[in-house]
Amino acid sequence: MPTTPATATHSSSNGPAEAIMLELVDENGTTTGTAEKLAAHQPPGQLHRAFSVFLFDERGRLLLQRRALGKYHSPGVWSNTCCGHPYPGEAPFAAAARRTHEELGLSPSLLAEAGTVRYNHPDPVSGLVEQEFNHLFVGLAQHEPEPDPEEVGETAFVTASELAERHAQGAFSAWFMTVLDAARPAIRELTGPSSGW
Repeated sequence: MPTTPATATHSSSNGPAEAIMLELVDENGTTTGTAEKLAAHQPPGQLHRAFSVFLFDERGRLLLQRRALGKYHSPGVWSNTCCGHPYPGEAPFAAAARRTHEELGLSPSLLAEAGTVRYNHPDPVSGLVEQEFNHLFVGLAQHEPEPDPEEVGETAFVTASELAERHAQGAFSAWFMTVLDAARPAIRELTGPSSGW
């Protein structure tokens, strides 16, 4: 669920640009070390910390994003509102709020933890592997998104039934249903029983 190109770097005010590092974890989510982002996704993959965000509007519709075509991993497919990786030592909640704003120009309201899920999803197109310990978050989007075109191709708000129709047509990220199903109890609590989630 990378959110920036594998070769991207981030610079600090104290020196030259550095490779993007991810936090490696064990099966319990305990930090065990770090790895460079692309290396962590090379087969068979290294288990690392990630997050997934699900934002809903006042009508209980889920905000989806279609990943930009320039992504090195799963380009052009639909996925949940936002997903990515905390920097080593960064709290998953803080990373989720940060990336949602960076990608979509949104500051989520009532953002709440919705559990964790661990999975292993190979991507047959790129050959990369998602070995992730994923922290889930749900919240509200109270403004229209203003997507960064480098990250997001397009967005759409969908009801549960509209999502089922879209998903039947394919073109979703390999991890999407795994994270959605894991977050459903918290989604139902947020959106209410009539929303159909």
